[in-house]
Amino acid sequence: MNNTPASRTKISGLTLAALGVVFGDIGTSPLYTMREVFASHHPLATTADNVLGILSLILWSLILVVTVKYVTFILRADNRGEGGIMALIALAKSSAVADAKRRRFILLAGIIGACMFFADGMITPAISVLSAVEGLEVAAPHLHEFVIPITLGVLFALFSIQKYGTGLVGRFFGPVVLVWFITLGILGLISILQNPDVLGAVNPAYGLQFFLANQWMGFVALGAVVLAVTGSEAIYADMGHFGRLPIRLAWLGIALPGLLLNYFGQGALILRSPESVNSSPFYLLSPEWMLFPLIVLATMATVIASQAVISGTFSVTRQAVQLGFLPRTQVLHTSEHEVGQIYLPRVNWALMIAVMTLVTGFGSSSNLAAAYGIAVTGDMVITTLLAALVFRGVWRWSWARTIALTSVFLVIDLAFFSANVLKIPAGGWLPLLVGAFLFVIMLTWKSGRELLHKRISADSIPLELFIDSIKMSPPTRVEGAAVFLNRDLNTVPSALLHNLKHNKVLHEQVVIVTVAVEDIPHVEEEYRVRTEVMPFGFYRVELRYGFKDDPDIPRDLALCARDGLVLELMTTTFFIGRESVIPKPNSEMAFWRERLFVAMHRNSDSVSRYFKLPPNRVVELGGQILL
Repeated sequence: MNNTPASRTKISGLTLAALGVVFGDIGTSPLYTMREVFASHHPLATTADNVLGILSLILWSLILVVTVKYVTFILRADNRGEGGIMALIALAKSSAVADAKRRRFILLAGIIGACMFFADGMITPAISVLSAVEGLEVAAPHLHEFVIPITLGVLFALFSIQKYGTGLVGRFFGPVVLVWFITLGILGLISILQNPDVLGAVNPAYGLQFFLANQWMGFVALGAVVLAVTGSEAIYADMGHFGRLPIRLAWLGIALPGLLLNYFGQGALILRSPESVNSSPFYLLSPEWMLFPLIVLATMATVIASQAVISGTFSVTRQAVQLGFLPRTQVLHTSEHEVGQIYLPRVNWALMIAVMTLVTGFGSSSNLAAAYGIAVTGDMVITTLLAALVFRGVWRWSWARTIALTSVFLVIDLAFFSANVLKIPAGGWLPLLVGAFLFVIMLTWKSGRELLHKRISADSIPLELFIDSIKMSPPTRVEGAAVFLNRDLNTVPSALLHNLKHNKVLHEQVVIVTVAVEDIPHVEEEYRVRTEVMPFGFYRVELRYGFKDDPDIPRDLALCARDGLVLELMTTTFFIGRESVIPKPNSEMAFWRERLFVAMHRNSDSVSRYFKLPPNRVVELGGQILL
């Protein structure tokens, strides 16, 4: 490994940046976790055995779930350096090329995982910012009525600045979160020194004794304990931005020690003052003079945690669009230098409305905690299942080794998930409802596109046969080039037939272009274009992209020059087939799903804008198609 001063400086910078982006969510969990365990809808008695038992469970959850599962193993399951649920889906599918049933399972599991991620993305900003602002009630109880308005104001400002990009604000993420974790550690350490006996919770026997003593209530308490590990999925999702080493250094060197010190400090406080759970054990760790600065710091930390979730939602949405799970949507780049910094207007405002509705509807972070967890734990279970397929199919582990490791992870994940199922009546129904809605949307879009392609293909003419026919009766040729976008390289695009029928001409160069998205994050430029020269001035071009690439057809058609196809943009016309889809009863899809697909199809972003075609060089032609 390169150990030069420049290399060490780069790793230090990436470690600091990873601290801000990756660990913002899990870093704000101390704001509400201990309070929810002892003062939630199913409160525990604040006895010494219970406090030590909960601290032991939190400690070993952070070690086994975050450190062992994600930091040690899942981070190794990279798809050419990229991570996240979509990268894991693609990696798992690559190990099941010949197994249709396994690929179908991977696809469905991946869609469910993505839906759970989106549901989590709604709740995280709401509970994080609200829990921080609730510190005002501790500092000055008469400010209670201002908590919701201030929270909504902070959230509105956060979503409003998304269109300007996160580059400028992102420079402050790392330093602010570093100060946050240092503050967590110091506050916790001061409290621990007043009651060092709390350190005995390091012994896992306290966790086991807690379950034996409390039984059913001990199981219920897992629904709150899991709040300590929410945000761990960001470790894998953001791997492509920072790399394994900086993320591991940030976690083991800064985040984990800060979190453990604070949790143990809160435990020590509860042992000294059991009534603190009715207010906020976190804020009561602070001396009175520091309370308002701590509220400001906590609000900044939760805004950063929310920003990471919002950016992740943008990224996953774009990947889902690329892989054909969601309709095209407008993608704006907010940085000239960082390709990954994007802004999706529709997603941004829809997410803002959802988050602000949660804040006003639930009214407190304690009520929101009842809805928080089931989406996270569901995503954790799916990640483990997909990782098992990677361990076995890609890494070629033995079945014994694969089952031994994943069984440990699954036992923990399913225990957390089962405990959160109990929270469904109190609010856990919300992420399930959102996830189910998004699941129907994604499955309907993918199935509808396949059905639409089937209908179009049934009426299509083979390209070779078409070329042979026009040789026999050549139409008038005009100067310039015509580029036709088509899903299938082997058939004639409907737009070409419409143009020939109505205008009775062909351009000198006729280029049939199809876009394929591979199960890899990026396709290098040298492999992006495949060009085939055909008779009579026809060309077939396949453009290949990864699911994190930014499609740009005019830019990438210039690469065809190396194969002899030179296109002048000013003399090139892009023809797009614009089908008007009509639902039909008694089809392969349920009629209501057909109507849903038609609505999404009509409202999807334009092909020309999505593929960055010059507006003054685009002609749209099409007709009606019955599903």
